[in-house]
Amino acid sequence: MTDSTVPTGADVLLHERDARGVHRLTLNQASTFNTLGEDMLHALQNALHQIAQDEHARVVVLAAAGKAFCAGHNLKEMRAQPEMAYYQKLFAQCTRMMLSIQNLPVPVIARVQGVATAAGCQLVAQCDLAVAAETARFGVNGIDVGLFCATPSVPLVRNMHAKQAMEMLLTGGFINAQEASQRGLINRVSPPEGLDAQVNEWVDSILSKPREAVRMGKALFYKQREMGIEAAYQLAGQTMACNMMHADAQEGVQAFIDKRSPAWRA
Repeated sequence: MTDSTVPTGADVLLHERDARGVHRLTLNQASTFNTLGEDMLHALQNALHQIAQDEHARVVVLAAAGKAFCAGHNLKEMRAQPEMAYYQKLFAQCTRMMLSIQNLPVPVIARVQGVATAAGCQLVAQCDLAVAAETARFGVNGIDVGLFCATPSVPLVRNMHAKQAMEMLLTGGFINAQEASQRGLINRVSPPEGLDAQVNEWVDSILSKPREAVRMGKALFYKQREMGIEAAYQLAGQTMACNMMHADAQEGVQAFIDKRSPAWRA
């Protein structure tokens, strides 16, 4: 399936791209439960930048090696440098990476095979789609070591109701995959052996849609969410008008009228 592999620093992150424009990023530090240490954050940022520059990119799959999806920040690294400037830089670095996921012009799918805690749970919440193994668990349990998961709370409360998010943040309690689905943190729950099938179903569906409509739609979705309703409708209307002027939309509508399958440009 893979026709190219992009090297990343010390292989903490594997980056593969196939001929269809599907990028697969795999957190590859199973021995540390794929924590978001400085090296991992740097590797993720570089990979996301490369994907953003790939004009033929269509979708990103974010996966992980080992038993854990991601155990959050590397607490040993953080404890070794008890300086305000270091912590500010670290959390700013993580924030840039999380926003890069949202700002990518293509959908990002989280393939969650194991536990996702703290900033790892944040990573799942930041992705556009997520499927988890039925054995996966989710938590924002920084409070257990005296650290309220403030940055993970940002996408978490944009995925689920405020009181559900606050319960997790205040108690450090974990939820299973089924409850994560019910709360809106993930889209689907799958047997572990069915994860790839669900991911591939989404990938194939996205690839069958015109790239420009997906790009415009993703950008609009997140921008309008932060607006008041009138401004959101104004932006949405302008986006639809621009989308309708695109050749793919014109072709799609004509194909519907002609009762035939559309012939997308790309």
